[in-house]
Amino acid sequence: MNGRVLVRATFVGVVLQLALFSIGHFSPWVRVHAYEFTTMMISATAAYLYAMDSRRSFFTSATGGAIVGGLCGFAGLFYCLAIGDVPPFGVALGTAIDVFTGAVGGLFGQIAARWRAWEMRRR
Repeated sequence: MNGRVLVRATFVGVVLQLALFSIGHFSPWVRVHAYEFTTMMISATAAYLYAMDSRRSFFTSATGGAIVGGLCGFAGLFYCLAIGDVPPFGVALGTAIDVFTGAVGGLFGQIAARWRAWEMRRR
């Protein structure tokens, strides 16, 4: 696993998660309509970025993506728990879901990295 890329992708995901939950704390519409999907999308996107930058195997990309997704999801949800927007069970369930979406994002990132490498060889 590429530690430098892992930290960079996790940092991007954590910043986006904190921004989402800060906005959602003051906007009931965001809290009701966007929390779940957006949290999963941020975790998957951060994992996608990890896999695109690391360019390793599918297993490594999925594992690293799961770690990135879980870390940024946990950080955001723990912040949300600290400000009183979700119950403790929501943090555990949300983190588990973010681990899964991170793994899927890592797989798609690996597919995209291989596709880009194939395109570059064709030119």
